[in-house]
Amino acid sequence: MAFPHPLSGLSVEETNIAREVVLASLPNTVVDFRTTSLQEPAKADLIKFLDLEHAGKLTADSPRPPRLARVHYDAVDGSKVPKYMESVVDVEKKERVEHELVSTESHPSLTVHEFETFVEICNASPLFQARIKDLKLPEGFEIVVEPWPYGGLDKADENRRYFQGLIFAVDAKTKNPDSNFYPFPLPIIPIMDWVKRTIISIEELATGGNGDPLSGKTHAAGVLDHCHAAEYVPELLPGGTRTDLRELNVVQPNGPSFSVTDDNLIEWQKWRFRVTFNPREGAVLHDICYDGRSILYRLGISEMTVPYADPRPPFHRKQAFDFGDGGIGNCTNNLELGCDCLGVIKYFDGVIVGPDGYGHKTPNVICLHEQDNGLNWKHTNWRTGRAVASRRRELVVQFIITLANYEYIFNYKFDQAAGITVEARATGIVSVVNIDEGKKASWGNVVSPGALAQNHQHIFCVRIDPAIDGHANTVIQQESLPLLMDSRTNPKGNFYEVRDTTITTSVGLDAAPQNNRCFKIQNLDKINPISGKPIGYKIVPPPTQKLLAHPNSIQAKRALFAQHHMWITKYKENELYAGGRYTLQSTIEKDGVHDAAARNDDVLQEDIVVWNVFGLTHNPRIEDWPVMPVEIIQMNITPADFFAGNPALDVPSSRNLSSKLTTGRSLNGTNGATTTTNGDANGTNGDNCCS
Repeated sequence: MAFPHPLSGLSVEETNIAREVVLASLPNTVVDFRTTSLQEPAKADLIKFLDLEHAGKLTADSPRPPRLARVHYDAVDGSKVPKYMESVVDVEKKERVEHELVSTESHPSLTVHEFETFVEICNASPLFQARIKDLKLPEGFEIVVEPWPYGGLDKADENRRYFQGLIFAVDAKTKNPDSNFYPFPLPIIPIMDWVKRTIISIEELATGGNGDPLSGKTHAAGVLDHCHAAEYVPELLPGGTRTDLRELNVVQPNGPSFSVTDDNLIEWQKWRFRVTFNPREGAVLHDICYDGRSILYRLGISEMTVPYADPRPPFHRKQAFDFGDGGIGNCTNNLELGCDCLGVIKYFDGVIVGPDGYGHKTPNVICLHEQDNGLNWKHTNWRTGRAVASRRRELVVQFIITLANYEYIFNYKFDQAAGITVEARATGIVSVVNIDEGKKASWGNVVSPGALAQNHQHIFCVRIDPAIDGHANTVIQQESLPLLMDSRTNPKGNFYEVRDTTITTSVGLDAAPQNNRCFKIQNLDKINPISGKPIGYKIVPPPTQKLLAHPNSIQAKRALFAQHHMWITKYKENELYAGGRYTLQSTIEKDGVHDAAARNDDVLQEDIVVWNVFGLTHNPRIEDWPVMPVEIIQMNITPADFFAGNPALDVPSSRNLSSKLTTGRSLNGTNGATTTTNGDANGTNGDNCCS
């Protein structure tokens, strides 16, 4: 078989080779596969390959990094107790080159297969069914079991693999499989022992509010009698959908301005990079260059944690690590043309495995498209009245994940001024629990009768592996600080100091908007010929709230990465995950970015990694129900003395010939409004607005 570029994701065929190698290494053993994905080449080997590629010197005889697959799986032998293993397979040589028996202290991420098994066991459990019967559901309602990670283990918990489920009911009388079940939460949580495959307990949830006990039953019989339906699918909306919205099309008659070659090599304007998909991080970008100059070696979403603030047990455990707990490969949406992205779209597929280990193509997990984002730059010469303007076009790499009730939309946006924006959007349905009629609670908001949406946070971490004109980089913390009046240096008091602090040792730092604090990733060996300063890119960390749970809480100890907005560490092979390799049922973050920073490594002109942590504190509002409008948060990576001027100066400033005038009065005419052809919009100087 022909082997692809070292930065291409595994094919179905390569995935199946890895499967066969693993099975051959474990005779007389039952193997349940979890994930198989590309083991990226060692950085030193890959850099040599990329340098040849960039120089146009690759030949058939050029050394190539080995093509590796990392396989995660359970092995069950005579002991009948699953052993979690990870193996690295060379798919060219068809041999296992690394192998690890993971400590029983750690738990592998969840799989869809396990979720399905949990639902089946709940439905077959006499204990669970008896408890459901006690709740006296209204006629025509059916049970919905929503699997959730168990959360951090309590001190009293034996270190076993557990599953828990949030339980809802759905009104089957609608005869619509998409009828919303979230308005009907039930006050029980079944707990399953995975090894025993049985429901070992059912936790009873308090349903009171302020002033009520934090534990113990308070609800009366007929727990759903005060709950109301809240539908969101169009055919079930009581008033239907709007009828006064007219078409808005993104038209690219000459096709897109980007190209995709070699399966995953993207070129757009002066940008060049590759994209891969893996089951832990989703879309990952590699070898990002602008106009032939290296910017970043790797860019990806490293982790996300969602801790809930309801103080009643067992909600102290309600904390998802959406990337580490479940891996998002099986939760990634298969994007649809004309729905998730508009314009001329390029889709990328992924490869996932089932319990049998065979690779399956999952289509359209990443979309690539262009979009307009207003003006990029503009200036009007006040003497002549001539305006020159350039539109801000962006290239967007997008993937979307659905995790039970929530959706997350992740976008990497490239602009024509050589900037990169990483954007997270949260939408979907807020997580609700049952609350007694007429009650309120300070740890959430009643968004529907009987449904309390709990306060929570979404805390993301973006991992940035820089290569600013090379792999020896340094981070500079820059602040703008007020100064006292001084007759010699600041006689009128208007001068402020721009203070640069060089970060020389791995560390965690915070945003400080009052100081205009930013972090410049610089190459101290490359000096800008005009400013005389080292070339670089800067990050202004979003000054969002850090994790609010008390430092001694299980939530805080499991997410030490959320202690700071910025972390600067020295590169270490396979150190990719801010919350550590294994987050499921963890009690403390291990081998995450906190531990990496604690090494006190030298980070002055070294191969470094920058981690940016930001988040949303979501105290639900009634407008978030039944499906919340997107909440948007962005972080920006922008050039700082990297160029000799505005890199977008050469973007054409042509007039858009599809734009038309409208009177704005008619809503019922055949065209919706009176339109004109393009031209003079104001009667005078029409041609001066764009060029």
